[in-house]
Parts: sequence; structure tokens; C-alpha cells
Amino acid sequence: MIGRADGASDETSARRLSASTVDEANDGVGRPEFDRSDLSVGIVHVGVGGFHRAHMAMCVDSLMSQGLALDWAICGVGLLESDRRIKTIFDAQDCLYTLTVKHPDGREESTVIGSIVDYLFAPDEPEAVIERMAHPGTRIVSLTITEGGYNFDRVTGEFDATAPAVVSDLVPGAVPTTVFGYVTEALRRRRDRGIPAFTVLSCDNIQGNGHMAARVFTAFAELKDPALGAWVRENVSFPNSMVDRITPVTSAEDVASTERRLGLKDEWPVVCEPFFQWVIEDDFPLGRPPVERAGAQLVGDVEPYELMKLRLLNASHQGLCYFGYLSGYRLVHDALADPLIETFLLAYMDREATPTLRPVPGVDLDKYKHTLIERFSNPFVRDTIARLCAESSDRIPKWLVPVIREQLDAGGEVALSAAIVASWARYAEAIDEQGEPITVVDPLRDELVAIAQTQHDDPLAFIRNRALFGDLAENARFADAYSRALHSLHTVGAHETLRTLIGAPIGASTPDEVHPNESEKKL
Repeated sequence: MIGRADGASDETSARRLSASTVDEANDGVGRPEFDRSDLSVGIVHVGVGGFHRAHMAMCVDSLMSQGLALDWAICGVGLLESDRRIKTIFDAQDCLYTLTVKHPDGREESTVIGSIVDYLFAPDEPEAVIERMAHPGTRIVSLTITEGGYNFDRVTGEFDATAPAVVSDLVPGAVPTTVFGYVTEALRRRRDRGIPAFTVLSCDNIQGNGHMAARVFTAFAELKDPALGAWVRENVSFPNSMVDRITPVTSAEDVASTERRLGLKDEWPVVCEPFFQWVIEDDFPLGRPPVERAGAQLVGDVEPYELMKLRLLNASHQGLCYFGYLSGYRLVHDALADPLIETFLLAYMDREATPTLRPVPGVDLDKYKHTLIERFSNPFVRDTIARLCAESSDRIPKWLVPVIREQLDAGGEVALSAAIVASWARYAEAIDEQGEPITVVDPLRDELVAIAQTQHDDPLAFIRNRALFGDLAENARFADAYSRALHSLHTVGAHETLRTLIGAPIGASTPDEVHPNESEKKL
């Protein structure tokens, strides 16, 4: 039975969401429709954040409410010091939290999710994490560790064995600190105990995320122990997957409104849009939850779906965030109310991203693109532009640069993609168009800001960063389009640059007044 972790009984604590208070939730709020004492852990998930809780954990909870997947409960794992707060909250709330789906018409649906039953904070309990992964009941170790968490070179795609944390974890007998160290040690113990290998399921926004996970985890295992590396290569399954649900950072207002709706205090609720998509290769040797019963798609080849999502949704987020921020917007739906931004995004999707896609079975791409605009425009999700601007060095090289390269190889258009890169470079100067500071959030912040602040004198400085862009600066067609966009951003600003890119006449106020086929001639 899952009970109170802190043993508190005072009135304030009693009003916190927990196993002992969840039945007191207000009418209209969903709650677990299953006995959590009947659950057993089948999934260990590394990187529990808002997205995992709005996506995979929600999906498993839905199955449990159908009387399914009761042996697929989730144990969350936090590897970072910043995860310590999560551990404190989840211990106090018995790993319960509230998920609120915000519809475009203003309707809100709140449900208490009960599929996560344990949470381990690795820095304090490394042995418990390893043993949980090594336990025979664990059949899937899933990941949302961000694009940067896979520790691969942005140009070559190979595992970076020189990263200090990796070097430390490779020392014989070292207590792990990285996801590679934990997973590899757990697999070693399973091998030595005669327990079959679990499946490693990446749920991150990387093209071929399963292939990438296989590459980096196998590389680490081979460096740690060549024989173990060979066993991992032979025995561990790494299915590809594509995940999609817009999940903004939980705000203070979200916390307050959740408490009002729930009638209980939840210190870590999550909000999301109604759209949900999960496309997975069906390659799970030890079994899996029947996720197709909760809206997921099991397919033989994920690549067409993931290219669609990465190059249309994710790259379009990059297309709107820097231009949007520099134009003065701070919320995504406000930026999408600007017809110049909407038309720019649709032009990018139609003319530069779509030509690089393969046919996507069962998907009408034109409808999908317009659905994206509708999703971005949802005023109740209140997604922030700052969230989309963060971690750009882990995003643009994976989502947009492949579009640019394929278009260059095919002789296709690149003006709009080049302008998106230029808008990132302008944003990275860390000063907006009103002279106010921009808080740039990026693992390479210091390096990128320093380079960006030289580009008034050296316009190609930013894209000469070969770790991010390879040899793109040496491609005359791309460099010319990029330079013209950056010059325009510096001289007339983001909004007028957009107007020129899409061929909009001065004073245009509706998408019908623009002429997207003019952009190659304008800048």
C-alpha cells in the first residue's frame, strides 16, 4: 500500500494532495480509478518533468483506469541536483499530481494521475536506482533527458567520451552520476544474474531517437567493458518513438488555479493542450503496456512521423520564438495572432520543410500544418516564448539544420530557414530591439553570446561555429541568405524583416494581403 511518506498529520499537511486526501478532491476532478496498492513497477523513467507527466504517465494512467497495465507502474528517477525539489514534493504527495488539459474554447479538464508510484533521487540513493533498474520486474527504462542529454557531437553524431561526467563514470568502480553510468551498471547486473535486458525507450525530440540512444549507450558500455558492450549491442532493444503534446512550464497561476479546482494543495501540477500523439516502433522483447488502447500508434517505421513533427512543429517553434520575442511578444498565442508570423511559419512549412519529408501514412500534411497553427494559437495554454527560445544549441542543429542541408542538396529554397538561424543569432546578442537585456538560456550561453556580439563587424561569425553548423558558412547560397536576413534584423528589426521575407506590402494586416512566393527576391 502506498501511504504518506512524511508521516505528517497537521491540518496544513492534511490538505495537501496525497494518497490519504485524494478522495476529498472536489467534484469534477478525475482521480485514479484503480487501487494503487495493486500496482507493481514495470517502467523506470529517467527525467520526470512536465512533458513525461502529461504524456507517458497520463497514457499509463488511462490504461490503469481501464483495468490494464497494472504491472506497468512507473518509478521516476532524477539525476540532477535540481531534481531534489521534485523528490521532496513527490514524497509528500505520494507521487500524485494533477494534470489539467486546456482546450481552445476555455474548457479545462483536471485529473489526478496515479501511474507514478515511486521517485528516486539518484545523487542520494544511487544503489536504489541501479537495483530498481536491475530488478526483473523492470522491463522498460524510458527517457526524457532533453536533446542535450545524449551527449553526442552535434556534427558527427558520435558519443562524446571526453565529457567530464562521462570520464568520471568510466573509472572502474565509480558510483554513477550520468544516465549512461546508471543504465550500464543495471544492465551489467542483469547480465550477471541471468535476467534479460530491459528495453531502453527514448521519448526525446531527436530524429531516430532510438538509433541515437543505441549508439550512445552502447558506446559508453563498450568503453566501460568491451564484453558488456557487445552484450548490450546484442541484447538491448532501442525502439524509435515520436512524442507530441505542447506542455508549457507550470506557472504560479497554474498552481493556484489547480488548488482552487482541486480543493487540495498540489505543489507540482502540470498543464497541457488536448492534442496527444505517440508513435512507437513495436520492439519490446519483454513486453509493453497496451498503449494503443490509450491513443498511441504502433508502427514498423517511425521516421516519416518524426520527420514531420521535428521539421514542422519543432522547427516552426524556432521560427516563431526569436522573431516573436524580438517583435515584443512574450506568449506564443499572442505571437500567432500576428498575421506576419503566422504567414511566415506556413511559408516555411510549405516551401522548405515539406519538400524534405517522406509520405506519412494516414496523415494529411496540409491539415496537419494548419492544425499546428491552431495549437500554437490556443490562448489558454499560455505557452511562453522564453521556453521555446531555451536550449537552442541542442535544438536548431537537430531540427532545422537538416532541412537546410537537404534543401541545399536538392536546389530548394532556404531563405526562410536561413532567416530563422539569423533570428537566433540576433537573439543571442542578449540585447533586444529596445536595448533591454535578454536572458539567454543555453548550455553554450557564454560562448554563443560572445560570438553573437561580434557579428555587427563579422556577419558570418555565428554560423562559423562548426560544432553547430558544420560547413554551412562556406555555402555561398546559404551564407548570402543568412547575411541578408541578419542585416535586415539589425537595420529594420524583426517585424519589418518578416514583412519583407513574406513579401507583405507595408501596412498589411491579414494573411490574404501577403505574397509568400516573393521572399527569395526580397532579402
